[in-house]
Amino acid sequence: MEPTPGDSAPGNSETTRLVSARERGGAGGGLRLKSLFTEPSQPQPEEPKPVEMAFHHCHRDPLPQPGLTPERLQARRQLYAACAVCFVFMAGEVVGGYLAHSLAIMTDAAHLLADVGSMMGSLFSLWLSTRPATRTMTFGWHRSETLGALASVVSLWMVTGILLYLAVIRLLHSDYHIEGGAMLLTASIAVCANLLMAFVLHQAGPPHSHGSRGAEYAPLEEGPGDPLPLGNTSVRAAFVHVLGDLLQSLGVLAASILIYFKPQYKVADPISTFLFSICALGSTAPTLRDVLRILMEGTPRSVGFEPVRDTLLSVPGVRATHELHLWALTLTYHVASAHLAIDSTADPEAVLAEASSRLYSRFGFSSCTLQVEQYQPEMAQCLRCREPPQA
Repeated sequence: MEPTPGDSAPGNSETTRLVSARERGGAGGGLRLKSLFTEPSQPQPEEPKPVEMAFHHCHRDPLPQPGLTPERLQARRQLYAACAVCFVFMAGEVVGGYLAHSLAIMTDAAHLLADVGSMMGSLFSLWLSTRPATRTMTFGWHRSETLGALASVVSLWMVTGILLYLAVIRLLHSDYHIEGGAMLLTASIAVCANLLMAFVLHQAGPPHSHGSRGAEYAPLEEGPGDPLPLGNTSVRAAFVHVLGDLLQSLGVLAASILIYFKPQYKVADPISTFLFSICALGSTAPTLRDVLRILMEGTPRSVGFEPVRDTLLSVPGVRATHELHLWALTLTYHVASAHLAIDSTADPEAVLAEASSRLYSRFGFSSCTLQVEQYQPEMAQCLRCREPPQA
């Protein structure tokens, strides 16, 4: 059977037409092919290009920009400046302590060395915290800053322990000589250096609010009981280091004045080392407490369990709540998750939106995960649905 004019060869997506003409010219005319072309079939429709949505259905904040936030950039600048000052004066104290034969000066230099190491570790943790979340590290690297603060505190404890041991040895054996003049000059410079570093590290201005972006850093405690209204965790730890060093430098300065005018009281050198090393250890207690609270997944101090529970129960349609968990990735990156048991007539989407909005606006959580389910009478007797006891 011959194909009809409307048919096309099977498997072809386009129609081919051959146009030819016989041209005569010259002695032996011939056939020349005039043109061979194809007519395309109907063009395929273009795929729609993805359009970036200005607001996502479940995210309160826009996608965070890569890199360091302004608060962390400020923290990095402070740490760079303080680290440079600390390194220069540390080298000066090592030389001055060696010339003066003063254990107290060497103690202060060792503390400055610990400060340099901790600040460098803090700078590394700041860089590490900018890495995006992965399938393995689903929360990102926010806690690297907390680990940096912990390493800073531990390093100070180790160095101070060694220096306390040396101070005890000097108290037991008095066969040492101290150059009062060199000790006085070095101690005076050390006080000035610590004052300068404290000024650089102290973050002026009001404490950062616990915003929903989770990028700011402030102490866990808020209110009149908080003595250090500092922001970034690593900067706060470094500031505590510098405060401890400043106290010790003042003690060393007082001891150097006494030894300069009364050389027979050279025992003031190990005594000042002993006393102010203990003060430096005590100054790390608040930072250590906050860091351990974060690592142990404790409830943030600025957020109470009962207020969050009552806020969720006040949402229209919510009958009960259970599996309520509150924790912090950093000092201000607070996270909440809970199950909401609602009435059968309530709109789950409306309840979810209202509950999330109240948690964000009243408590400033950085991330909230809420599961909505229908209320069942059996939940009142369920052991897993009961609230945790008081600590």
